[in-house]
Amino acid sequence: MEKIVRILMNGVTGRMGTNQHLVRSILAIRKQGGVRLRNGDVLIPEPILVGRNEGKLKALASQYDVKEYTTDLDTALSDPRNEIYFDAQVTELRYPSVMKAIRAGKAIYCEKPTSTNTREAMELYRAAEQKGVKHGVVQDKLWLPGLLKLKYLIDTGFFGRILSVRGEFGYWVFDGFHQPAQRPSWNYRKEDGGGIMIDMFCHWRYVIDNLFGEIKSLVALGATHIPRRVDENGKEYACTADDSAYGIFELKNGIVCQFNSSWDVRVRRDDLLVLQVDGTKGTAVAGLRECWIQDEAMTPKPVWNPDIDSPIDYYENWAKIPTRDPYDNAFKVQWEKFLRHYAQNDPFPWNLKEGAKGVQLAELGMESWRTRRWVDVTDL
Repeated sequence: MEKIVRILMNGVTGRMGTNQHLVRSILAIRKQGGVRLRNGDVLIPEPILVGRNEGKLKALASQYDVKEYTTDLDTALSDPRNEIYFDAQVTELRYPSVMKAIRAGKAIYCEKPTSTNTREAMELYRAAEQKGVKHGVVQDKLWLPGLLKLKYLIDTGFFGRILSVRGEFGYWVFDGFHQPAQRPSWNYRKEDGGGIMIDMFCHWRYVIDNLFGEIKSLVALGATHIPRRVDENGKEYACTADDSAYGIFELKNGIVCQFNSSWDVRVRRDDLLVLQVDGTKGTAVAGLRECWIQDEAMTPKPVWNPDIDSPIDYYENWAKIPTRDPYDNAFKVQWEKFLRHYAQNDPFPWNLKEGAKGVQLAELGMESWRTRRWVDVTDL
């Protein structure tokens, strides 16, 4: 038996909302025939596009053959046929819209950060719990092929005792003066909710929590390396938000994690995100899709001598983990998990409280940057 679930999708006219959530997740799930439930029923998601620009909504609906769209969020929330509210708006708009949806009794699934501050993020969590609605937050990187391979290595004991994690994320975002920027200008204005620390520390929180352990303390530094950029309309503006963030996270189990995040870095590594995990028995380097390993037996024994060319090819003694299983789009995988959680109460730990933890880490990072000191991470 087919069951239709109507999903209000607010803010999907943006690049990520369109590509990852609407096209590669919800419409892809529809195309494959829906999500099969334990009782044999099939859940078919029906998107209703919501936004502020009717022209953009109309064009998007026409392009992807979506039947309904609206600029009236309040009326859409009052319609009992609409069961799930999804939010991919700019961060500044998320808290009031999600809170409205919670009060309207809708199940909640939303992008991160869930707010620009921990207090509001936790208010959303408490309100959802009090209302008794299902709720979840996008934590997409957990289902990237590279990180799934990394998780397999952790679970099978490949590393021995893990010592440290080094994460390098980012790429060069053009400033717009001679080449159009490939990210929206609000990302670089603090007053509009922009900043790479609030953006990426939310990711690093769930990656660290789910793969490596609980965070005990951190020290962080942010920077606005490029002070002026050109926006979508060709107008020059001052950058008021951080475009690079450098963090060290001490875990309760003794692992040290370092993550560099930057929109001002040119890529000379295997991917836009690379994680290197070093352990007593082996090391792995994971990108978005691939993962390379070197165990103790294959580890060379270098000797420091800068006066000669190195006799060792440091790329030689690494093995690439084979892709044994098919991998689906990471956003789509989590959407399917949330839909099963909504329909049949499958476990879904990635809720609004987990989203608030990401906001907390970003806030503590900013506090460390401001006070130039280590700060402790307390339980929410």
